Amino acid sequence: MKKKLKILIPVGTVLALIAAFLIYTGVYYRADDMALAAVRSEQAVSVSETDYGWFFDGPSEQDLLVFYPGAKVEETAYAPLMRLFAERGMDVCLVKMPFHLAFFGLNRADDVFAMYSHENRYIGGHSLGGAMAAEYAAGHGGDLSGVILLAAYPTKPLDGRLLLLSVYGSEDGVLNTQKVAEGRQYAPVRYTEQIIPGGNHAQFGNYGAQKGDGVAMISAAAQQEQTAELILQTVLRADIDT
Repeated sequence: MKKKLKILIPVGTVLALIAAFLIYTGVYYRADDMALAAVRSEQAVSVSETDYGWFFDGPSEQDLLVFYPGAKVEETAYAPLMRLFAERGMDVCLVKMPFHLAFFGLNRADDVFAMYSHENRYIGGHSLGGAMAAEYAAGHGGDLSGVILLAAYPTKPLDGRLLLLSVYGSEDGVLNTQKVAEGRQYAPVRYTEQIIPGGNHAQFGNYGAQKGDGVAMISAAAQQEQTAELILQTVLRADIDT
């Protein structure tokens, strides 16, 4: 009779690992003052804090985007960009992630989408958040209208009926462009890739400079303005075509 081998990890080691994880996740990029101001309701956009994060409610009743933030970035850092989306025709659910890592909240979109009745449902995100959004879309293609990736790429095949829009800056020093190229093989027929001249990795949000990133040649406001225009034009055109 074979004896089962038991592997015992010392309690001290476990506690040290937990402490290291908490220290690692406790240091993250925080939203700047402009971002914090953008989570206030003004004019055409009503902003409300929810159980999942933040809802940016604009004039749209048709298009909804569930957005996953980048790794170790405070979700409110993306409020200025989310407000632009909402102002111009796409309501947004900005999702707060456990430990500021979308890896731990991959399926949070399930509960978020269940709360709303918009006809066209998109999922998207920035950096790791975008990768996790693509991962979610790979398993829920039939329930979605499209995927919006900011400085991110898919690693699994996406439903051929989906719309996929990929946007990144020309000065991005964090994004692995080789992985972006490899990700094209998983893209559906309706795939659009756009590069923002002068944009970098961090300026899709408002959280300051990011380690390893390139120096942007345009302002964060300009990068976000171009991003909103590219995405909304593509989405609204898709609405007309369908």
